[in-house]
Amino acid sequence: MRQRSRTLVRPLVLAAGAGLALAGCGMLGDGSVPAEDVETQVTDQLTELVGQAPEDVSCPEDLPAEEGAEMTCVLSAGDETIDVMVIVTSVQDSEVTFDIEVAEEVNG
Repeated sequence: MRQRSRTLVRPLVLAAGAGLALAGCGMLGDGSVPAEDVETQVTDQLTELVGQAPEDVSCPEDLPAEEGAEMTCVLSAGDETIDVMVIVTSVQDSEVTFDIEVAEEVNG
């Protein structure tokens, strides 16, 4: 199990700073993207990037649908975690586009 997490976390650290743009996330009526939708989008994009799904991505709350809004989610792989910053880049009608940036180091 430990080897699996190192296999996933290493490519994520290498991909740090290679922001990924995610589009097509719908808003709730109150002007935010549900945390569950953000978690799914982050998981899907990182899985595509490294070829392996993380065990879990957890976001603390809904993402405000406001340009420049930021939130830190946590990706878990084995007994290691790494922060993933989510930054809203645009909001058009009910579509929210955001970038994700993986931290350069695992959480200590």
